[in-house]
Amino acid sequence: MTGTTSTANMISTANMISTTVGGIDTLRLATAGSVDDGKSTLVGRLLHDSKSVLADQLEAVEHASRSRGQDAPDLALLTDGLRAEREQGITIDVAYRYFATPRRRFILADTPGHVQYTRNMVTGASTAELAIILVDARNGVVEQTCRHAAVAALLRVPQVVLAVNKMDLVGYGEKEFDRIVEDFAGHAAELGLPGFTPIPVSALVGDNVVERSAHMDWYTGPALLEFLEEVPVGADPADAPARFPVQYVIRHGEVRHYAGQLASGALRVGDRVTVHPSGETSEITGIDVLGTGVAVARAPQSISVRLADQRDVSRGDMITAGVGVPVLTKEVRAAVCHLADRPLKVGDRVLVRHTTRTVKAVVKDLAGAAELTANDLGRIGLRTAEPLALDDYATSRRTGAFLIIDPADGTTLTAGMVEL
Repeated sequence: MTGTTSTANMISTANMISTTVGGIDTLRLATAGSVDDGKSTLVGRLLHDSKSVLADQLEAVEHASRSRGQDAPDLALLTDGLRAEREQGITIDVAYRYFATPRRRFILADTPGHVQYTRNMVTGASTAELAIILVDARNGVVEQTCRHAAVAALLRVPQVVLAVNKMDLVGYGEKEFDRIVEDFAGHAAELGLPGFTPIPVSALVGDNVVERSAHMDWYTGPALLEFLEEVPVGADPADAPARFPVQYVIRHGEVRHYAGQLASGALRVGDRVTVHPSGETSEITGIDVLGTGVAVARAPQSISVRLADQRDVSRGDMITAGVGVPVLTKEVRAAVCHLADRPLKVGDRVLVRHTTRTVKAVVKDLAGAAELTANDLGRIGLRTAEPLALDDYATSRRTGAFLIIDPADGTTLTAGMVEL
């Protein structure tokens, strides 16, 4: 799974960032940090100590570790799944892992540390509700730490954990931990991160990962897994204003059904709705979920809707209801992460894909930059040929996100987060 392709999938079709299955909710999280800060080891420790590793997986890791001359299992191999990663001892793609405790299910994305794989972190963090940023206690906050914090701020990840790793290599010193936390806090304030939770850990030994460590009695907070189990999940998307991007029009004789996934909010039979960008209004006369009529639908359900009037509604239109209407505009300003090897320049003619709508556009400005190259973070101004119904990314990660596409070959160029 390449960074460009997977980011396109994650941002353009992202569902809500937390779900509930069988009464147990699910938390999406991503790990990030500089090279060799111990991300994969931390994830491996979480999987191993929470008893989420199958016997054959552990046996394979033990065999691979012995072949490298290691006495103990290298838990990083539980996440470094690509052969190139195992040979080089680094993470070069996003490794997704699923595990659970009696209290919560987790979908975890272990993202790469090298600067040239920043776009892969965007992939992992685009739908994450929590980001774990690792710091090597010996090195403190480095440039890539700040870059990953910037991505977390850019993507509006609701919760950030600063995991100060390898505390065993600095004698479990409280002063070293406090110094790193203070340094990171300064950068977080500059980046606009609303807050973060610092936890001192040793992924290799297991201190404060699943169970609290006896080596750091000065730390009175939770172990990492405790925090992950208890942190509040995000707001229910059904509580947000109703946004229904039309994906497909189904015709049964004279009756039209408008199908798609309800991105946010709720729709009810009898609701007065507005179709964007035309501005036409109508009333919902029917809602179907899996072929069954219902009175109300809530995000992120996939539904089909029938309207009282014969309106010109097609793929790419957005149906909204109630207060909090989107901004209809041809002038788009956004924070972006450039994903492609091909640079993006002022004057480039591109396609903008927002929910189910794709329109032509031209790059008007790059906030003073001459061009954006792969993994660059920046800001952009676009003018679209047709209006888009946009929400600010800060209030809606689904309808505030878009992709910039190369019209020549369909390559995903840039991921954008709308700033209104």
